[in-house]
Amino acid sequence: MKKYLVVVALILLLGVAYLYRENIIVFYVDHFIKIDKDVKLSGQNSYARDDSFKYVQITDNFSPQNKQDLLNIYYTVINSGKEQFSFYCPDSYTSCMADVKDLANNQTVLSHINNFVHPFNGFKHIETEYDSLKKITIYIEKTYSQEQIDEINKKVAEIYKEEIKSTDTDEEKIKKIHDYIINNSKYDVDRSDSKIVKYDSDTAYGNLIQGYGLCGGYTDSMAIFLNLFKIPNYKISSENHVWNAVKLEDKWYHLDLTWDDPITTNQTDILEYNFFLIDTNELKEIENEQHNFPLDIYQEFA
Repeated sequence: MKKYLVVVALILLLGVAYLYRENIIVFYVDHFIKIDKDVKLSGQNSYARDDSFKYVQITDNFSPQNKQDLLNIYYTVINSGKEQFSFYCPDSYTSCMADVKDLANNQTVLSHINNFVHPFNGFKHIETEYDSLKKITIYIEKTYSQEQIDEINKKVAEIYKEEIKSTDTDEEKIKKIHDYIINNSKYDVDRSDSKIVKYDSDTAYGNLIQGYGLCGGYTDSMAIFLNLFKIPNYKISSENHVWNAVKLEDKWYHLDLTWDDPITTNQTDILEYNFFLIDTNELKEIENEQHNFPLDIYQEFA
């Protein structure tokens, strides 16, 4: 009888231990294992930018206390060029885990954050893992392979040497690259209209190397040059479109190469300047449906 009771008690104990395993692990770690939660970010690549914006800012604080801190951490990590990074939710931020899960599942917000980094550090896919110890790990799959980056950089250097003079103003540099990209690439109608994928036209590789682009390709191509020129910029997107935002002399402007390279019925190449460095009022006067962007994200235009 005693052996039977011991076995039953052992089974009950194991059941309780399994049911509350996460709480037991947390208790054990908190009381018997020292985890260094003072996280720092090091080893940024050469495409990491120092720019902070109204929506997201570069941070060295990886112990978040609110949702804005989480946005800043994600932005800083993506901007750094890291492919993996971990931080911890502090006990003082009681809703941290719930807020992390909301952010990790919000692809729209993550895509907007992605617009503020250099295209070569931007992600094609991003995942977040979290455990019972409140450890958050971000995994990033980049849009561009190293081979593509090397080939694009070689082409960019050639274009810079051919097109840009040391005496050019920032606006003159932008205009020359605007013209070059439009004159040397075509809008990928097959992919846009018929879903026929022949080129990497949603990236700068399509525009600069293969000669075909969609709005993502036009925008990334210009962003690469804007970063090379050290002109403040980011990508700005609506529900179905993306274009460049550029800061000149403390004022932000819209720059849309896709719409300055219109599709014609007879396939004639046209170069326009309707969307060349215009303010938001001018943008809305020309077109408001595809360029209806969220001002709570791109607050420089608010």
